[in-house]
Amino acid sequence: MEWFVKRLGISVLLVWLVATIVFLAIYLVPGDPAELLLSQGGAAPDPAIVEDLRDQLGLNRPVLEQYLHSMAGLLRGDLGYSMMDGAPIAGEIATRLPRTLELIGAAALISVLVGVSTGTLAAVGAGGAFDRIASALAGLGLAVPVFVVGTVAILVFAQSLRLVPAGGFVPFAQDPAQHLTLLLMPAGTIAVGLSATMFRVTRSAVLEVTLRDYVRTARAKGLSFRRILTRHILRNALIPVVTVLALNLGTLLGGTVLVEYVFNWPGLSGLLVDAVNGRDYPAVVGVVLVISILFVTLNFVVDVLYAVLDPRVRHG
Repeated sequence: MEWFVKRLGISVLLVWLVATIVFLAIYLVPGDPAELLLSQGGAAPDPAIVEDLRDQLGLNRPVLEQYLHSMAGLLRGDLGYSMMDGAPIAGEIATRLPRTLELIGAAALISVLVGVSTGTLAAVGAGGAFDRIASALAGLGLAVPVFVVGTVAILVFAQSLRLVPAGGFVPFAQDPAQHLTLLLMPAGTIAVGLSATMFRVTRSAVLEVTLRDYVRTARAKGLSFRRILTRHILRNALIPVVTVLALNLGTLLGGTVLVEYVFNWPGLSGLLVDAVNGRDYPAVVGVVLVISILFVTLNFVVDVLYAVLDPRVRHG
């Protein structure tokens, strides 16, 4: 319990540090946010209008007061209002975030099923034909950029074979089958590179664990290979696999921009791009904060999984 509380406290501290850094980063951006927003048409804005907007946004208040107000709002789940349309940022994020999480979750599921299974099989038959072919395909999957994979997928499966639509979004409640069909290609596109990573990590981890003394002891006792593989090898080999998966999921939270754009999937990345193009600073800060909090949360979950997979972590 003490270990859990300590890790939770570290995670909360990291969230506070990230929120503070993001807040202070606004003051390092050249120019006045209010003036930049009002000058999007090209003409110089009226100084009186700029001053009025600064007052509305609270930019005229002391920095410490703005910081405390921002932190208090974060604790309440209040991320402020968009400069573009005045809508609550938290509401827009709440609408789009589940779509991005669903996309990443589906890609992770595909990657784990494909990468871990093929990586284990390749390690068991190391040096064989399957190992060589799978390793070559994994290298190809890591080398090809995600937007190329997405474009090729659209050309082959949507335009040539006409098996699935080229892109779009339909709510699950409206049409579950169509929703899952539209989810398949973007999730599969993300899963190509992630599956290759999972394959390599799993293969290396299984090969390393196979050489451990306790595995040789289990073989000497006459245990079946299936039992050794499931109870001894995979259990210990999953620790680096979980680490790499969690780190990649955190990276994907901010890296699905191209996939969501190519397949017209209205997720969190699209909101971030629109906010950056529109110089909507509160929206940019809100999205970055949410992505950062999710990243810290994923790392906390990884720590907990470590403790479950290897009890020695709790006493280290």
